[in-house]
Amino acid sequence: MAFNLAPLQNLIDQFERMQGIGHKTAQRMAFYVLGLSDTEAGEFAKAITDAHTKIKQCSVCCDLADDALCPICKSNTRDKSVICVVEDPRDVAAIERTHEYNGTYHVLHGAISPMDNIGPDQIRIKELVARLGDDTVEEVIMATNPTVEGEATAMYISRLLKPMGITVSRLAYGVPVGADLEYADEVTLSRAIEGRSLI
Repeated sequence: MAFNLAPLQNLIDQFERMQGIGHKTAQRMAFYVLGLSDTEAGEFAKAITDAHTKIKQCSVCCDLADDALCPICKSNTRDKSVICVVEDPRDVAAIERTHEYNGTYHVLHGAISPMDNIGPDQIRIKELVARLGDDTVEEVIMATNPTVEGEATAMYISRLLKPMGITVSRLAYGVPVGADLEYADEVTLSRAIEGRSLI
């Protein structure tokens, strides 16, 4: 349902442009904004503007940062000999939530996808290769998504790095905790078998 009030409809349309936001959710978000006080609405608008103008890419790992370096690249406690390569800044946040990884990251900002006209030059592969010139890095962990594009990207980068004498590994993929085997697809099960470990 479209609203006759152009500013309201425009607000709904802007929210609906967000990935994963449907029309009804966009309407709820728009009405939430309308219910804010002038002060709260100003703070909300400022938060959007600040995020858009102050957040940039880390000059080393290409993750999000509000300075030249992100907090992980600034840290002296992170293991600089290991780089975990991910497609998106959200992947960094997901891995960090595990509290199991203490290396650094490299964010590609996408994956190779010929169907979408995205080649190696459209993502941050050159920046990754540039980081490997000083013999500090011993291992690169490919943590791209388990999709056709993610696999293609991992293979492309692996072929680039192996002649440099750097160990290239891939995250193990398998059956999620709490899932029943009968519902897992063949690719997931085969990955789980390949990535099995001793107990």
